[in-house]
Amino acid sequence: MVDLHKEIKLSDLIPQRTARTPSSSTVEAPKRRPLPAEIVGLKIEAGSLAAAHVVNNGGKTLVRIAQAPLAQGVVHGGEVRDPAALATALNELFTANEMPRHGVRLGLANTRIAVRAIEISGAADSQQLANAVGFRAHEIISSSLENAVLDYHVLGTSVDDDGLTTHRILLVIAYRDSVDRYLAATDAANLELVGIDLDAFAVLRASMHPRAEEPDPQAAIVAVSIDHDLTTLAISDGSICRFTRVLEWGTANVDLALVRALKVPAAQTEQIRRDPSLELSSKSTGYAQGAGPQPADIVQRELQTLVRELQSSIRFYGSQPGATPVRGLVVSGSLVDLPGFAKRLGSDLGMPVSPADPFSRVELGPDVIRPERSDGLVVAVGLGIED
Repeated sequence: MVDLHKEIKLSDLIPQRTARTPSSSTVEAPKRRPLPAEIVGLKIEAGSLAAAHVVNNGGKTLVRIAQAPLAQGVVHGGEVRDPAALATALNELFTANEMPRHGVRLGLANTRIAVRAIEISGAADSQQLANAVGFRAHEIISSSLENAVLDYHVLGTSVDDDGLTTHRILLVIAYRDSVDRYLAATDAANLELVGIDLDAFAVLRASMHPRAEEPDPQAAIVAVSIDHDLTTLAISDGSICRFTRVLEWGTANVDLALVRALKVPAAQTEQIRRDPSLELSSKSTGYAQGAGPQPADIVQRELQTLVRELQSSIRFYGSQPGATPVRGLVVSGSLVDLPGFAKRLGSDLGMPVSPADPFSRVELGPDVIRPERSDGLVVAVGLGIED
């Protein structure tokens, strides 16, 4: 498996409460704060919460995990719709599971977050580089940076024959109103945030192991996390996240397809989609052939939407200069628990696909029991890991 080095980390997206982001002419890179050894990764998505308490002290020990449902409508599309209800749910999650309320790193994923790989030439010092990045960020969002929170990381630097320095930059831009609603909820739940990171980066950290030797320069891998209503995709060459995208597709799309085709209540869809096997050679069970739409067929047809989106994203990544070929995909989320899901997806994509193990990079503490379902845990554990 292609591994991930720590350079991917962009965890200082928390805005300063005492001052707004300056204009594009004075934007500076956030000053990096060392994170504590103990981090609680917090994954919030429509329909569920997940938290993972990880001790990063030499090794990485998962001390405690917690999962809980979240009422529909509190969060939708990665945006908080009801901060007060979210605060109540978070308070209950942390209280019931005796989870520390300090050292919390929150994950974000929505279609309004912009992640771009850009190049800046001619910046003579860090201040000029920061100003240039701010200007480019302003062009990308086409609005005032007063409305945004940005972070960036230098991926590499090159100097041409004429002595001109070019910096390769990974730029992340999130809208301030979106971040502020999350902060309102975590503040009300008395959670002390030490960082805000992207779900895409957390998936990579949890799925890919850093190693001493250099990554394979000829191979890239795709990490995918399927949420209730969003799917996060990240492509890494083993050291740097080269491409990310958030798709407006999730488990809810499969459930809606089942409701429409089978004319069943929405409450029954979870059990129905877990009944059929998605193995290539399998047959639907529990429903007589010819008696109407088969659940397995409905699920597989809906999955084609995801397959097309993944193929489109991978092709776009491959069209970029210097892109290395994708050699495999790791996938996480509730759909991964369906029998044969990874095999079905791999067959449709034409590449090896394997389920992500939320615990592959951590040692399990004595109080941790592997849950039956992995919803949100890959992201939560990845948020808790600090390389």
